[in-house]
Amino acid sequence: MKATTSLALLGAVSGVSAFWRMECRGRVGVARIDPLVNPNEVAQHVHAIHGSSGFSESAKFDDLAGADCTSCAVTEDMSSYWAPVPYFKHANGSYELVEQVGGMLAYYFLFGDASNPNGGIKAFPEDFRMIAGDTLRRNFSIGGLGANIPDPEKSLWSMLGQTSQVDLAQRALGFNCLNYQKAPEGSLHRHYMPEKDYLDANCEDGVRIEIMFPSCWNGKDLDSKNHRSHVAYPDLVMNGDCPSGFDVKIPGLFYETIWATNAFAGREGEFVFSNGDIQGFGYHADFISGWKSDFLQEAVDTCTNPSGRIQDCPIFTIQDEDTQRKCGLKKMPSVLVNEKVVGSVGTSLPGGVQIQYGPEPATNPNPGPQTATVAVPTVGYSEGVKPTDTNYLPGQIFKETTSSAPESASVTSASAEESEAAITAQAVPSITAAPAAPAAVEDGYEIIRTDYITEGHVVKAVIVKEKVEYITVTTTTATLTSTAQPLKARHDRHVHRHQLRHARP
Repeated sequence: MKATTSLALLGAVSGVSAFWRMECRGRVGVARIDPLVNPNEVAQHVHAIHGSSGFSESAKFDDLAGADCTSCAVTEDMSSYWAPVPYFKHANGSYELVEQVGGMLAYYFLFGDASNPNGGIKAFPEDFRMIAGDTLRRNFSIGGLGANIPDPEKSLWSMLGQTSQVDLAQRALGFNCLNYQKAPEGSLHRHYMPEKDYLDANCEDGVRIEIMFPSCWNGKDLDSKNHRSHVAYPDLVMNGDCPSGFDVKIPGLFYETIWATNAFAGREGEFVFSNGDIQGFGYHADFISGWKSDFLQEAVDTCTNPSGRIQDCPIFTIQDEDTQRKCGLKKMPSVLVNEKVVGSVGTSLPGGVQIQYGPEPATNPNPGPQTATVAVPTVGYSEGVKPTDTNYLPGQIFKETTSSAPESASVTSASAEESEAAITAQAVPSITAAPAAPAAVEDGYEIIRTDYITEGHVVKAVIVKEKVEYITVTTTTATLTSTAQPLKARHDRHVHRHQLRHARP
């Protein structure tokens, strides 16, 4: 097996943002527990739960931080991460949990506020809580576009009036079709779960579900009544300008989980999330910080190796995958101990949750069985990496063929977010694509792709050259023009040879 190594040769490139990828290979439980939405009671639907073994229906910071283990790789991270799980509804009406592959990854992006680039990033306070997504949503409602229409270019969102928090939250969801024999799809490219026939035909390695959390904070509240209104998305979802009143930038959390939908290829039935959603518009995720705030602030300030590997941060204590997988909930509520939530679970979703179709919002609790059907939109397979992409962001897609040990891993190149302009019934000024300046290729190197990053209102070109050992940085300048008004954007060319991966069992 070819060993991979990397060496970062960084120049003083303005705006280069760091991140790290928290590996949570273990899962502390699968249960109807949700201390945010259903504190001190049984939750409406099942979640896959990662992180601290102190998680419970009434978990507070002291419960998480004082627990005896975490299912994540960094022992200092005693946070809790949870989200709904997908089931497969067989033709005979029985439900079966879809297997999770490789645990969960939580990216900590350190993007600054584009409108306040010197403002820095503040660590989550202890017991900080938030939710991304809306479990009751059952439609897609951005600018009159259907979910099957690719997102417009990010530079047009504000012009089109598509930067409300409701709009941005819908674009913070991704359902990535995995086929390791093809170039990867872009992160957050598709905002709904594809229908079964499409999955069978195109996604032979399953589906990676992605969700981005808000990263702008009001600076005072650890939580809010709906667990959302104390935070907000920047105007480009992952980065950009924070809205007024949310001037404190916090780490940008991005969850990835892979589900083996391919195990059901050729079987009659449909996929249903544990909250009764078949299209994914109601996918959501929850977070409670179990980090000691001083330690997390030190990590934010010092864990800036461009590799994104937690192993490259000297202050982190890393535990191996076997230890992560041995961590489980310290205590399961007695009423849930015998509830069937994994494997074949019977002829209803756990908790008796019913499928609810859109476009109207779902109700909670569920109203009972529904017989209506709803058409699932179809957006085709599309490579996430093209020379003309102007809004790449590093959601990432990585494949690991053996163990997760850095010296024995073989990984694919990072994915990019595919977002081609497709605007219906709207006349908008055209924007000239940023030109790709020629790049010299040193002996032994190969240009893998050219991507572009939009950070705030700055577009950066990224040329990826591979020789395993090196990261190359150059700088150039390009000018964007619009029929509405000229826009100037600085392009910082940089290359990240990220050594990130998804573990496969």
